[in-house]
Amino acid sequence: MTPAHPHDDIGLLFSLLPLPLQHALSLLAREQLLEIVLDLGRVPQARLRDGAVMLGSEPISHDQLQQIVGRIGPFGQDNRAGIEGTLHRLSALRNRRGEIVGLTLRVGRAVIGTIGPLRDLVERGASLLLLGRPGVGKTTRLREVARFLADELGRRVMVVDTSNEIGGDGDIPHPAIGCARRIQVPTPEKQHAVMVEAVENHMPEVIIIDEIGTAADVLAARTVAERGVQLIGTAHGNTLANLLANPTLCDLIGGVQTVTLGDEMARLRGTQKTILERKGPATFDCVVELISQDELLIHADSNGSVDALLRGESPPVLHCGDAVAEPADGESGVVQSLLPRRRRLTPSSQTPPLVSSGHPLMIYPYGVDRDLIERVLRDLRLHARTVRRVERANLILALREQVEDQRLLRMVQATGIPVYFLKRNSTAQIRHLLQHNLELQGVAANGTH
Repeated sequence: MTPAHPHDDIGLLFSLLPLPLQHALSLLAREQLLEIVLDLGRVPQARLRDGAVMLGSEPISHDQLQQIVGRIGPFGQDNRAGIEGTLHRLSALRNRRGEIVGLTLRVGRAVIGTIGPLRDLVERGASLLLLGRPGVGKTTRLREVARFLADELGRRVMVVDTSNEIGGDGDIPHPAIGCARRIQVPTPEKQHAVMVEAVENHMPEVIIIDEIGTAADVLAARTVAERGVQLIGTAHGNTLANLLANPTLCDLIGGVQTVTLGDEMARLRGTQKTILERKGPATFDCVVELISQDELLIHADSNGSVDALLRGESPPVLHCGDAVAEPADGESGVVQSLLPRRRRLTPSSQTPPLVSSGHPLMIYPYGVDRDLIERVLRDLRLHARTVRRVERANLILALREQVEDQRLLRMVQATGIPVYFLKRNSTAQIRHLLQHNLELQGVAANGTH
């Protein structure tokens, strides 16, 4: 992940706290901090990416909570508040009398460059649904997508912001969303109405929405998509399979219906007479499962993935590791490894190398100039060569524009061979990718390992 946006100010969040807590937090790595938990009668806690740390030994008192709340200001009906000009979120726990007995101070960050492998999808106008557990970075990616579409592509972007989750607190949106416009939602119950209002009143090309969670939201999302507006959003659920099992949200990906087949058709299909099928086209063209802040899985064809799941098959899923970054000089472009779910490569000592000792790396070019690859192999004196049959390969080299090529997807699903994508046909691209891959697998030149 790249450094946080320069406008982020975690010090403003710390300033709400008593001095002993500020001192304890100053000893922690700020970039690892996710949230601060303050519960009445308990020792305060800092939750980090890799665990939790107690902040001192004294429990939080009622007076301390009241002092902090006094500095925050009023909470909304959803028990959330914010700090104007920042992305930090504060949420309250209340007792039965409505008194605040706990606070969760969540750190909000704008991270530049997180669009990564989603760039191609959003550039071509695909509607995109992000899934993942809380804290995995869905909203962070929404902000960067909004900025990218508005500032770099010049599109008319409208952010439908419930509880100021995306654009930050206050009347002026946070710089993290760039030139994208923001329409605020007074209460979560009105989110669906504001989505439709944004389309009807402000002529956006793109609508961005966080946390689609009700049947009304689902219907509003379909209404927006049917009007030709690109829709980028998030929904509750970790995976596409979770979403498919959710009776409220499954209509986002086409819905599910029970179909009864005739005896002959059931026999031809080799299935029972009663089966599940997709009810209609998905609202979102693509579904992205966020595994972590550095890993995601892409269902490039959500309709096809849903159909595969309903047949009991594994859908064609592409794995993206953001650790493969774009070179600083920009010459090699974005070089991403997109791999099947169960055969993804990671730089780990437990990951077997692509080639066994003494054997060359076998590369199958898919749309990439074979002569260019051979030239790079000769220049680098690598123990590798190209092959003309995919079953003999242990690596497929393709162009980024082929990321949704159905023949390639079927090839990858059938063989399990990892695929690496190039931005363009050039020796610089091929050189960068091969050098990175060989380093990743521990394979050296001249056949040494």
